[in-house]
Amino acid sequence: MDRKGEITRKTEETDIYFCINLDGGGKSRIDTGIGFFDHMLTLFAKHGLFEVNIKAVGDLAVDAHHTVEDVGIAAGLAVKQALGDKRSIRRYGTCFVPMDESLAMVSVDIGGRPYLVFDAPPAVGKVGEMDMELVEEFFKAFAFNAGINLHIKVLYGKNHHHMVEAVFKAFARALGEASRIDPRIEGVMSTKGML
Repeated sequence: MDRKGEITRKTEETDIYFCINLDGGGKSRIDTGIGFFDHMLTLFAKHGLFEVNIKAVGDLAVDAHHTVEDVGIAAGLAVKQALGDKRSIRRYGTCFVPMDESLAMVSVDIGGRPYLVFDAPPAVGKVGEMDMELVEEFFKAFAFNAGINLHIKVLYGKNHHHMVEAVFKAFARALGEASRIDPRIEGVMSTKGML
């Protein structure tokens, strides 16, 4: 059973296509025009075992903000669509990932109550053409549009590339765990009877 979400979102600032199969094998085709962001999204697909296809055209002559944020919006909406009624999903996932001197922890609750806690060293400078402050913007857009509670913490690190890479890998693995089907779960993982 493939659980797929497909979103096309066009504004005056961006034109985004985002397609995800939660039950894929880690393959991806990604082009946002922002090399470092493409690299992080490729890691997301690979480490979450998602199949992801992204094409984004944005006003990069201004900066990368609109493109990164709008990809986050489309990604969140696509994941929400792919989850459907959330029947038999595990709901929760947590992962710690080291990347050289950095260590990141991400915890996810697919409970329908959007929230983001982003606890990381101050985002300064750029990696490639991507401002580091946009990492939090991506996850905020994702969490609120997917309807997930998302906690991200960089426990320590010095190199921004390493810290962000650890975060994206941990996020992928935590989301993969939380969205996994468990045949022992009848209905949804909630005493309320709904997520």
